[in-house]
Order: sequence, then structure tokens, then C-alpha cells
Amino acid sequence: MTENTTSAGLGSRPDTGPVTPKTRTGPTVPARARGRTTIADGVVAKIAGMAAREVPGIHNLGAGMARAFGAMRERVPGTGSGITRGVKVEVGERQAAVDLDVVVDYGVSIVDVAGEVRTNVIGAVERMTGLEVVEVNIAVDDVHLPDEEGESEPDEGRVR
Repeated sequence: MTENTTSAGLGSRPDTGPVTPKTRTGPTVPARARGRTTIADGVVAKIAGMAAREVPGIHNLGAGMARAFGAMRERVPGTGSGITRGVKVEVGERQAAVDLDVVVDYGVSIVDVAGEVRTNVIGAVERMTGLEVVEVNIAVDDVHLPDEEGESEPDEGRVR
């Protein structure tokens, strides 16, 4: 009696349909699947800060004390530009949430400006990072009045 057996060597593979690669290498695996990309919170915060500042009607970002400390910090050489002042983010593997503290210009519609900021921030973060932005919370902390232009600079002394 002769038994027909096949050894489990090269070339003996049952036909089970298409083969999916178990490793992330080879010419059939797209480049996007060949590694992992992590995006730091600070990167998302910078993108969100820049996107929020692009919207007309936004005078500045940050609450009162944060702006005061930021103004002092910006005068010290080598301490950064304060792009992330007033921006707080939470970044996960696939999603991000953004909190913004803003100062709007007097006379603009706060509702309209907030909507434009949301749209701009969501678009910029999602386009640049691929993360889904689940929420953009905006806190309007102040209204910038036209006659407040000189308040950020120290006045000339009364005595000369």
C-alpha cells in the first residue's frame, strides 16, 4: 500500500485565498503602513495657535495673566515666540481636542469669529496631522478696545 504524503516544505501551501502580509515590509505593503508616526502635543498646539491667529477679529490668544507673562517672556532673548500661549491640547493616537483662550477685537461678532476659528483650527490640524479634531472649545477672555493700543508699552515718564 502506497501513501501519498507531501512534506511541509517549500512550495507546499494549501490554497487559502489571498495572502495578507504579517510583517510590515515588502513591495506590496504601502509606505504608510511601514512604521508609526507620533505627533507631540506641542506640535498640535502650534498648528492650532497659528490657525486661530489667522482669523480676522482675533486680537490675541491667552488669558490676562498668561498674556502679561508672555509679553515679558517674549522680551527675553531665546525664550520663544509664545505661539502656544492660550492654547491647550489633548492628543491621542487618532484624535485631538483643542481649548483656546482668545481676545477678540471690539465690534466683531463673537459668534461668527468663534465659528471661523473652529473651522480654521480643525482644517489646519486635520490637514497637517491627519488627526481627527473632536472638539475646539473657545473661551473669550477679553475684548480689545481701539484705545488700548498703547497699554502694552510702558508710558513715557512724566518727569524728564
